[in-house]
Amino acid sequence: MQVKLKVNGQAVTLDAPPNTLLVQAIREHLRLTGTHVGCDTAQCGACTVHVNGRALKSCNVLLAQMQGAEITTIEGIAQADGTLHPMQAAFKECHGLQCGFCTPGMVMSAIDLCNNHPNASETEVRELLDGNLCRCTGYQNIVKAVVMGGKAMSAPNT
Repeated sequence: MQVKLKVNGQAVTLDAPPNTLLVQAIREHLRLTGTHVGCDTAQCGACTVHVNGRALKSCNVLLAQMQGAEITTIEGIAQADGTLHPMQAAFKECHGLQCGFCTPGMVMSAIDLCNNHPNASETEVRELLDGNLCRCTGYQNIVKAVVMGGKAMSAPNT
């Protein structure tokens, strides 16, 4: 089956079996390995990407459903010159990671969270990140990073 879509701003045509999951296409066909496979059941959020601007767990959707979609992976959110996305910079600044396995999905979910809930409180961030699991950090620095990243995302560019 042939699927045409955009990935990180680039037009892509993938030829894959109809049962190919989006996460498999991203990792195995496109070799974008920042999107991680964690649970394979859409519980952990490690595979989160943006599809048409919204966070989506890519282990839970078929590539065939993505015909014409715009996909953004963790590799596609930094600026062309390598400048980190404000959320990536906040995770770095607040050390919102430990082993790093959940971080790409957590960052992608956090961007969507802040786009839809600007100025979310720490309590709201904890509730809204419910579908992303981290086994290392205890979430305190992740929550700080999301709040900081959200403020940076909503700050006017000067």
